[in-house]
Amino acid sequence: MDGDANCKPLSVEDVFTDFKGRRAGLIKALTTDAEEFYQHCDPEKENLCLYGLPNEQWEVKLPVEEVPPELPEPTLGINFVRDQMQEKDWLALVALRSDFWLTAVAFFFGTRFGFNKADRNHLFDKINELPTLVDVVTGAAKEQVKDKSKTKSKVGKNSKVQAKYEDEGLDEEEENDENLCGTCGEFNGTDEFWIFCDVCERWFHGKCVNITPARAEHIKKYKCPTCSNKRARPWNAQ
Repeated sequence: MDGDANCKPLSVEDVFTDFKGRRAGLIKALTTDAEEFYQHCDPEKENLCLYGLPNEQWEVKLPVEEVPPELPEPTLGINFVRDQMQEKDWLALVALRSDFWLTAVAFFFGTRFGFNKADRNHLFDKINELPTLVDVVTGAAKEQVKDKSKTKSKVGKNSKVQAKYEDEGLDEEEENDENLCGTCGEFNGTDEFWIFCDVCERWFHGKCVNITPARAEHIKKYKCPTCSNKRARPWNAQ
C-alpha cells in the first residue's frame, strides 16, 4: 500500500485490509515463525525493527533512512533486550510495541486521506473487533476458548482432525468472541479444518500452522509451533 498511497484515495475498507495484512505478518513472526524471528534479532547488530507487510509477511531490518519516513516507524532496537528476558516475555514486549505501530499506521492513512469522525470511528471499531497482538501471543484471547475446546468432538481415534462446530448450533456471538484460532486470533467460519494442541489446549486453523487433514490423521499428540519451540535455552532459564 505504501506506493499506492500516493496514487489514489483509500477507503476505510482499504486501510483495514492493509491493517489485517500487516497484522497477519506480525502474528506469523511472533508465533509460527518465532524461532526464525528470534535468530534475526541478534543483539550484536544495530537497531533493528520488525515490520509487518501488507502481503501478510514480515521482515526484520534497519529503520528507513529518509527523514521524515513515509510511514510511522516501528520501535527501534527490539533485538537489544532479546537475551535479557525470557522468550515469552520478549515476544510479548515486541507484540506490545507492534500493536502501537499497527494502530499508528492505520490512523496515519486515515489522516492522510481525510477520514472524518465517522470514518475514524468505523476504522477503530473494525480494528477493535480483532484481538491485539499481545492477546494472541500471550494467549489472553483464548481463556474462554480453553474450557469449551475440551468438549469439542474430534474425528477418528486419537485424531486431531475436527469438524469444529459440526451441528453444535453455536450462535454468531460465540463464534466471534470465544472460538478463535490460537495463531491468527480469528474465527473465519465453521467449514475450515482446525487442529487441537494437546499441550496448551488451544484450537488452530490448519492453514495457520501448516497442518493438513491428511497429515493430522497420523499425529497422535499434536504440539503447536509455540509449544514446540519451548525448549530450554540458557537465556530462558529460571
